[in-house]
Amino acid sequence: RRRHTRYIGDWSSDVCSSDLKLEIVVEDDQIDRLVELLVESARSGKIGDGKVWVTPVEQMVRIRTGESGPDAI
Repeated sequence: RRRHTRYIGDWSSDVCSSDLKLEIVVEDDQIDRLVELLVESARSGKIGDGKVWVTPVEQMVRIRTGESGPDAI
């Protein structure tokens, strides 16, 4: 079973500011490590560091080829 991990955060500096949204689909056994890496990489301790949430992916289809399931990743 696959899960969809999503990170939405805000990166800012003295020069510029922009939003970032990542959507990553991984196997269940990769979720904890991915979340750990995202949190470690994104944490600045400031407001706007972002959030990570994990949701199930019920089905995936690659439109171009019609592949579905694990073949569509």
